[in-house]
Amino acid sequence: MNILSPSLLSIDFNNIERDATILDKAGAQWFHLDVMDGTFVPNISFGPPVIKSIRKITDRFFDVHLMIVEPIRYVDVFKDAGAQMLTVHYEACEDLEATIYAIKKAGMKVGVSIKPNTPVTVLKDYISMIDMVLVMSVEPGFGGQKFMPDAIDKIKQVKALSEEYNKELYIQVDGGITLDNVKTVIDAGANVIVAGSAVFNGDITSNVNKFYEVMNG
Repeated sequence: MNILSPSLLSIDFNNIERDATILDKAGAQWFHLDVMDGTFVPNISFGPPVIKSIRKITDRFFDVHLMIVEPIRYVDVFKDAGAQMLTVHYEACEDLEATIYAIKKAGMKVGVSIKPNTPVTVLKDYISMIDMVLVMSVEPGFGGQKFMPDAIDKIKQVKALSEEYNKELYIQVDGGITLDNVKTVIDAGANVIVAGSAVFNGDITSNVNKFYEVMNG
C-alpha cells in the first residue's frame, strides 16, 4: 500500500491541535514535518519544540525532513522530539555516511533527499544503507510550488537503483503533488507521497480519502 505523508508546513498554525487530530483520524499514515534553517534554504519553518507538541497529539509515524546545514548536529534533539525518520539532504552534509550512521545509531530510520538539480547517480553508494530516498519535485524551502515534470525521470532512476541495491527502499516525492498528478508519480515508482496544500486546503478528511483512492486504486 502506498503511503500518504501530509506536509504540516501547510497546516493552520492557529489550529495545529485541531487539524493534526483531524489528519490522524482521517488515516494519514505518516506526518511530514519540514524543518528549515534559513541557511540551506532561504525560509525558516519550525523546530523540535513544535514537533514535540504535535507528538503529544498523535501516534502516527513522524517523517522529519531536515532542510538544514550539517544535520548531524541535531540527531539526538530530533529523536527526543519524537522523530521516527530523519531525512537529510545530500547537499547539506559534509560527511553523509557519518550522518546516516548517526541517525541509525539513534534508533531512527534514515532518508536522503536530493534537490531538483542534483543527479540521482550521487546516491548509488548510499542506497543500500538507507531506508528512503526523497526526490524533490520543487526547489526546497517553500510550499505551494508547481510540480517539476523532470522529477518523473528521477523517480524512475531511483526505482532502478532500488531494484538493484535495496528492494525495500521507500521512494518519497515532495513538491507540487495534487490529485491530478499523483497517479503519474506513483506509476513512475514512488510509494510515499508528500502533499501539503492539496491536503489542508478545504476538507482534510475528504482530501486524504481522495488521495488514497487515487494512490491505491
